[in-house]
Amino acid sequence: MSRRTTNPIHIPADNDGISVLTVQVPVSESFIQDLVHRHPEALPITEIDPAFLGAVPICRELNTPAGPIDNFLVTPSGLPVIVECKLWRNPQARREVVGQILDYAKELSRWTSADIEREASKRGSGTLVELIRSAGHEVDEAAFHDNLSASLERGRCLLLILGDGIRHGVEAIFEHLQTQGALQFSFGLVEFPIYELTDGGRIAIPSILARSKAEIRHVVELPSGMAFAGNADGLQVAEADEAVRQQSERYQRFWEMFYAHLDLDDPDQPVGRAMKLAYTTFLLPVPDRSCWLTVYREGKGEVGLVLSCSKNGDGAQVIAELIAAQGEALRDELGGTARLNERKSMKGTLTIGDRLDVGDLSDSAGADKAARWLATRTNDFINVLRPAIRSIVADMQETNI
Repeated sequence: MSRRTTNPIHIPADNDGISVLTVQVPVSESFIQDLVHRHPEALPITEIDPAFLGAVPICRELNTPAGPIDNFLVTPSGLPVIVECKLWRNPQARREVVGQILDYAKELSRWTSADIEREASKRGSGTLVELIRSAGHEVDEAAFHDNLSASLERGRCLLLILGDGIRHGVEAIFEHLQTQGALQFSFGLVEFPIYELTDGGRIAIPSILARSKAEIRHVVELPSGMAFAGNADGLQVAEADEAVRQQSERYQRFWEMFYAHLDLDDPDQPVGRAMKLAYTTFLLPVPDRSCWLTVYREGKGEVGLVLSCSKNGDGAQVIAELIAAQGEALRDELGGTARLNERKSMKGTLTIGDRLDVGDLSDSAGADKAARWLATRTNDFINVLRPAIRSIVADMQETNI
């Protein structure tokens, strides 16, 4: 993935000596937060999404129910910018940081500008409009607050992750950016190394590793207990079947139990969240996101997991080559219960999976047994499949060069 270096920021020393760039120095997350707050021009915002031009720092550590936002900025047009500063010495950070910043965006989608104003004031900031005007921008106060509230509600924001030195795992980080409902965010991953100068000063040289805009989707929210019923003449609101609602809640409770037991060895593997569905998925490292591990439960008491792919995309070819090259050996590596199956949904394509019959999943003991087994087998499958798939993908890319 190519990098694009942007404007460096010089942090002078208290002398007039001659400056020569030396080595990268370790810094704290607090140091990076402070640098961003004092020098917002260090952020390569316009290169990621020009709509967020002129973002003004509001405060550090903006408190939210999802946790404190490292740096919060707002444009004169009322578009919020959320910055998460992360040191990359801890490999676990690569998986957690994207989920964390998305949680901030989702939480702020429930806020208004008044909520921002309240929490920012607790951090010693002036009013939002005062801060915007002190940065040299003329804004209409009423229009600004209306626009900010509307942007928050839509999830229209810029999410920036800053790291002191991102060595690897960039593709894995981007695997976490799956569909995020109605959020309309832009995203940027920025390396933010800081070097020491011989005169005692420092220089930050930010570079963009990756950027993306989430697909904008329109979501209609309905009151609890209501659902859409469609026909050729349009959509009508109808009462959701009570049995379906209860089943959905059972699914969610089961997956909450599953994720509580899940402990993955691979720090780069994206994880999902508990949904009101009969399955959950784990995206695997195929560039077009067309391959994943499906973890499921069925009403008859069967739980299992299976390597899956979309009809169109590289995933089907990756699975075919994986099975052809390693089939039986792959199954053996996954343990004696793993099997090569013919899946009708994949039109007879061979794939690999495992399953367990546990009986009544409405029983708490049975559900816990199933969730624990699935959590263990999910970790097993990811440990085996991720490196194998990465190798297949690398071979395919070399062939296509």
